[in-house]
Amino acid sequence: MNLIIDVGNSFVKLAVFEADRILDKKIVTAENFLKNFENFIEKHQNIEKGIMSSVGNLTEADVFAIQNACDMMLLNHDTPVPFFNQYSTPKTLGIDRIALVSAAVSQYKNKNVLVIDAGTCITYDFVSAESKYYGGAISPGLNLRYKALNNYTAKLPLLKPEEPTSIIGDSTNAAIHSGVVFGILNEIDGSILNYQEQFGVLTIILTGGDANFLSKQLKSSIFANSNFLLEGLNTILQFNSHE
Repeated sequence: MNLIIDVGNSFVKLAVFEADRILDKKIVTAENFLKNFENFIEKHQNIEKGIMSSVGNLTEADVFAIQNACDMMLLNHDTPVPFFNQYSTPKTLGIDRIALVSAAVSQYKNKNVLVIDAGTCITYDFVSAESKYYGGAISPGLNLRYKALNNYTAKLPLLKPEEPTSIIGDSTNAAIHSGVVFGILNEIDGSILNYQEQFGVLTIILTGGDANFLSKQLKSSIFANSNFLLEGLNTILQFNSHE
């Protein structure tokens, strides 16, 4: 069994895979990581190897516990991956994006794939049918847009994401929801259309924390998969185990 750890800025995702199948998943806060991690490991005694992707910070005790759990690989920019990286600055490419592209080439072989990760930021990553990764785009995510309106204006309130009832907001709150949510939806649908015009047939994956909120409102045909990054990390681990 494989142990997969995705360390974000606020939360840590833990998962156990048997081959390509996810057996168990748990999301914990970084502050309460150690106790939850120990309990998670106790449930799964047959873990042989693992991989960790980290864009956040863990304590020395957390890292020590992870390293002692199994044969653990730390994903970095030098880790062999199952695609050809055409990014002009590969050392600056986010490791979360590396994992997403790895999942795309593994699960959708010989297809053009656009992966959209709707998290703190919205990232767009394009990989060709020849497994060549060219890059994509980065824009502010849902909560960042709500926070920006509050932080950079004197009177606009900080709201939680809410599906707008109309394109026309008849109050300040409704206008904010309309501007933020429809702005993102139009951005995503427009980006998909631009990629389709350039590359033709395209498989579109939507993942990330806001994927479920956005997927039901998009016009484009997509596959929503909240575990796509974890699956990508597992793909990288398997790829390196076979070398």
